[in-house]
Amino acid sequence: MRIIGGTLKGIRFNAPASLPVRPTTDMAKEALFNILYNTYDFDNCEVLDLFCGTGNISFEFASRGIKSVTAVDKHSGCIFWVESVIKKYGLDDIHVQKADVFKFLEGHKKQYQIIFADPPYDLPTIPRIPQLVMEHNLLTDNGLLVVEHPSLLKLKDLPGYQETRRYGNSSFSFFNKPE
Repeated sequence: MRIIGGTLKGIRFNAPASLPVRPTTDMAKEALFNILYNTYDFDNCEVLDLFCGTGNISFEFASRGIKSVTAVDKHSGCIFWVESVIKKYGLDDIHVQKADVFKFLEGHKKQYQIIFADPPYDLPTIPRIPQLVMEHNLLTDNGLLVVEHPSLLKLKDLPGYQETRRYGNSSFSFFNKPE
């Protein structure tokens, strides 16, 4: 995995093979960040990265000058890896939390401009993510939830759904705060 933009552009990370992850491809990540970077002022954005895994997305946000990132994952190995990269590169704007994402969403009150979720593709409760984000009012008024999921899974009937963009076997579904 590599950072594709910002101050850390070009840096490659080799996460331990033992981590239970499937990092977002560079092609899909580049497309996503083109959308986000042209929509939001990263200097003033707070981001929530759910199922952060290797920290791939959190590191990309930090490299591009995001105000702060809260990265959440329940796997101890992922947390240890992300914390080690944060320390190595001085990425003090990333805050890591070890937690089950669904319990975290149910008990969390802070709002974010961008929430990114990259759950395991075999997780049967992926549709619950947008529901919890909307139920608990975790998006700011102009906020955006992006859920990465297998392209065969359709999320268009969920609250706040805007569109889906497909990148091979992976898709990003975008959600706004419902009126």
